[in-house]
Amino acid sequence: MKQLFPPQHVMGFLFSLLLSLVALVTVLFDLSFTAGMTILVVTALVQAGLQLFLFMHVKENAESKTLYMNILYALFVGLVTIFGTLFTMHWGYMVK
Repeated sequence: MKQLFPPQHVMGFLFSLLLSLVALVTVLFDLSFTAGMTILVVTALVQAGLQLFLFMHVKENAESKTLYMNILYALFVGLVTIFGTLFTMHWGYMVK
């Protein structure tokens, strides 16, 4: 049974459920926009980190350096796309 359900995967799944529950409670309670968005962003980032390191086996692979570089490149491309779009739309609005 331990081979089918490794302890790291079970703990990652339970933490994922807990963080999803925290996000759901945040949405259901009447919080201010800033507090609600802060809690949602933190839970999303922690959950993404858990999934990367517990479910993708980043530390267990012999080529973990390649996986880290791929993750950093994906983050770079995502952030450049998001902030580039925001900058372009805001700058374009300011020029008019």
